[in-house]
Amino acid sequence: MSARMLLIALGCAGAAGILGAAGDNTTSDTMASAANNLLASLDADQRATLMLDFNDAERVDWHFIPKERKGLSMLDMSPDQHHLLHALLSASLSRTGYGKTTTVMSLETVLRRIEEAAGANPFTSMRDPLRYHVTFFGEPSEGGDWGWSFEGHHVSLNFTVVAGEATASTPLFLGANPHRVPSGPREGLRALGREEDLARALLESLDEEQRKRAVIGDEAPRDIFSSNQPRLERQVPRGVPASALNPEQRELLDALIEEYASNVPPDLADKRRAQVKAAGNAIHFAWMGPAEVGAPHYYRVQAPDFVIEYDNVQTHRLAGLRRRLRSRPPGRAPPRIRALRLS
Repeated sequence: MSARMLLIALGCAGAAGILGAAGDNTTSDTMASAANNLLASLDADQRATLMLDFNDAERVDWHFIPKERKGLSMLDMSPDQHHLLHALLSASLSRTGYGKTTTVMSLETVLRRIEEAAGANPFTSMRDPLRYHVTFFGEPSEGGDWGWSFEGHHVSLNFTVVAGEATASTPLFLGANPHRVPSGPREGLRALGREEDLARALLESLDEEQRKRAVIGDEAPRDIFSSNQPRLERQVPRGVPASALNPEQRELLDALIEEYASNVPPDLADKRRAQVKAAGNAIHFAWMGPAEVGAPHYYRVQAPDFVIEYDNVQTHRLAGLRRRLRSRPPGRAPPRIRALRLS
């Protein structure tokens, strides 16, 4: 069984009170330092493969499936360069987010073993914990405009810095296949188990009337509705509103959102929390599919400025946290984002 979860924030014009001053963005500075350390280790060919212009259309072209990708593959990097790349990942994510990301990458070995035992498919040869690509958009600096992405099967991390401030840390998509390792030395491992358990606890806490509002479909969709779109439009919210929850249920909802928000370092996570606080009771929780453990299911947490999507189906498990940028003309830096969006 697999699951997909996605937190999307809809872009709004931002305010400095939410984004913070440039000097406060310690993650931006740490990312730039780690990125430049990696750059310094590359030869000319590697650098040419890694570097794209900040305004390149590839910056908003993201996906989480196994496919040919932009950027420099870890397969074409030395072990020393792998360490420097992991230092950049660690600088850009929280300890929890880094742990989830590297665990998801490690599942490629498990998935390959499972598929080979069942009869290899066209994707089996691509199952490799080093088949992940890193791309820089613009020169990393502490005061300029630049971004970077890290992508591969079930992982899409995307960061944008404008004038030295981290304005976007999404789409951030994580997936796990298998969602629970069925056998072997890692049997029982669930890389993204809390995202499922917290939502199920909230669903189970609802009374009959609340559940009628929350459950919007009898079957889980095949995939998250937003897929890999570069931008999303606001949708009419569905499900049970936060205003209809009791204090204990609201705590469960907040804990679920926090599981997504806390995948990035504290200063970036605080911006996300501020956006959640601004949403107040204008947050809806919706569920599709049966409530039984092991059955395919989907949930969504939606507010005026952010959406979380999660889908757990029979053939894949994907989890994503993504933040969408407000629509803007090509060639312009993204606006400061006030809304929390996730992969």
